[in-house]
Amino acid sequence: MDFRIILDENMHFLLSLSVSLFVGLMLSRLAKKLSLPAVTAYLVAGIIVGPYVLGALDINGLGFVSMDDVKSYSVLCDVALGFIAFSIGNEFRLAQLKKTGKQATVIGIFQAVFTTLIVDAALIGLHFIMPDKLPLPTAIVMGAIAAATAPAATLMVVRQYKAKGPLTDILLPIVALDDAVGLVLFAVSFGVAKALISGSVDVLSVVIEPLLEVVLSLGLGLVMGLFFTYFEKFFHSKSKRLSMSVTFVLVTVAISMLKFEVFGVHIAFSSLLVCMMLGTVFCNACDFSEELMDRVDRWTAPLFILFFVLSGAELELSVFTDSIIVIIGIVYIISRSLGKYFGAYTSAKAVKCDEHIVKYLGITLLPQAGVALGMALKAETLGPIGDIVANLTLFSVLVYELIGPFLTKQALLKAGDIKPEGKVSARDIARKEKENKAV
Repeated sequence: MDFRIILDENMHFLLSLSVSLFVGLMLSRLAKKLSLPAVTAYLVAGIIVGPYVLGALDINGLGFVSMDDVKSYSVLCDVALGFIAFSIGNEFRLAQLKKTGKQATVIGIFQAVFTTLIVDAALIGLHFIMPDKLPLPTAIVMGAIAAATAPAATLMVVRQYKAKGPLTDILLPIVALDDAVGLVLFAVSFGVAKALISGSVDVLSVVIEPLLEVVLSLGLGLVMGLFFTYFEKFFHSKSKRLSMSVTFVLVTVAISMLKFEVFGVHIAFSSLLVCMMLGTVFCNACDFSEELMDRVDRWTAPLFILFFVLSGAELELSVFTDSIIVIIGIVYIISRSLGKYFGAYTSAKAVKCDEHIVKYLGITLLPQAGVALGMALKAETLGPIGDIVANLTLFSVLVYELIGPFLTKQALLKAGDIKPEGKVSARDIARKEKENKAV
């Protein structure tokens, strides 16, 4: 009797996704018992289903057998980041910005620049100690990467614990602004690094192109937001309005991937900034945006879990085998943490923020992931120097993503934005509602 099992490629794809969701969800139960944020559980789940654990068994569908396998799901990560940025745009409502806009702008810019300077100083100092291991261009690029934070992890912690208060109100706009400033700082530092390597300065790549990327990204987001608001008016059904929201986030992410060259100037967009602007325009122009945003958040819950599991699977554990990377990485992590904390502390105090904001804001800005990894990917074009940048960034992301969400939760707890609650089961709530209706 001839018996054969034919495995389809789509079957591998779906099995890997389902295993990722299942492991992430089950570990989130354990994380809850340990009082850890669900984000941490999802990242650990990614490591488990990634190439170093289940993937090492080389069984397609049980886990991700290689880094290339993980990267084949990158479109899901791009879409998830688009929805995350869209949700953060909801925090830029004009009514709220009148209260915290000036403070958020000052803090967002100052702490990002301050962190870059602190990390640059620490790593340049380390360069003179070990010039062969840490080239000067690497130190300069890493300083700019330090400015970026992880809006996804921060947003997930805020949502999971329903954080609400002065610290939360100012945190999300700062995280959004932080990445915009980080993109400019990185482009400038990247241009300086290239100049040090080649011996010539390119004004286009150092000044003009990064500013164009920010301005054009915001402009594209504005246009897409106006179109979105206009077409949303054609529908009154909640399900169709939700479908239109999903449509516009998807098309905005797609358009923001465009890259082209005009008269020697490289034009590109930041999908994070474009989708943030899309959400900002929509939430200020549409009178029912708050209710619709809430529905979008519920729809995207499984997508966000997959995003973090895939992020965990992408973490390169092999960086721990290089002692030099570990040493430089520790210096980077310490100097970045000090820069974020004291940069936020100093600027928050200068603009007379609430005492809890002054004390705890810097801790909530520690998570680092997607944007930093994107910068590191671009830095790889620098050759061997770029490879060092990539490994250092992977090392720091691994550490920050595992401890950052927990520290964010603790900071929000200390600030009083997360209210301690008793254990509430969705089943218990449904049972009580059913009993009330029966009465």
